[in-house]
Amino acid sequence: MRRIFAVLSLFALSSCDVAVQPAPQSPSGPVQKVTRTGGPQTVADFRSVIARVEPVAERACRAMSPQRNCDFRITIDDRAGLPPNAYQTYERSGRPLIAFTPALFREMKNRDELAFALSHEAAHHIRGHIEQTQSSAQTGAILGAILGSAIGLDTAGVETATNIGGTVGARRYSKGFELEADSLGAQIAQRAGYAALRGVLYFQDASDPGDQFLGTHPPNADRINVVRNALR
Repeated sequence: MRRIFAVLSLFALSSCDVAVQPAPQSPSGPVQKVTRTGGPQTVADFRSVIARVEPVAERACRAMSPQRNCDFRITIDDRAGLPPNAYQTYERSGRPLIAFTPALFREMKNRDELAFALSHEAAHHIRGHIEQTQSSAQTGAILGAILGSAIGLDTAGVETATNIGGTVGARRYSKGFELEADSLGAQIAQRAGYAALRGVLYFQDASDPGDQFLGTHPPNADRINVVRNALR
């Protein structure tokens, strides 16, 4: 087990060479509480937001990442029992897919919050975050396997080191990617005619992940501050 931890420590130092775009600066600090206004959102609200945000997001995609497929498909993931969530992924054809669960509609108070969340997911695609995460995970897994072999771990130990390396690699930049998507997403929502500063207030009442080591999301206060800075 000590050898496994040694691999993790060595990997954490070695993986600093993986190149990614710098994340927006987000000074941590208290965020003044502002009352969120409105009520649970509906499918009709979501469709209205799509009609305004999607064209802006696609124009931003073509301008900033012309090599990418900018034809977004936006849908509702209505499988039973899903928690509040929005995510970006890809169809088998490579078309970017953004999905919202109905439970998220019920948590959101207004269309500004819907627009910010939708723009945030579009920004993940525009910035190529999925591909960068996959590349970082692959690099981490390879380094874990190499280092595990180098210090004499057996087959099971090397496999564990590979898995640890992949996890560290996948999560190493995830907080920065979230803040980057918040920054660009705020600008997309604003250009679509929505108030991104009002939209990001969703995070005032959302569960706060805090600043966890290798966590996948940054503290909620950082996200609000990044949006404020992006719109100044």
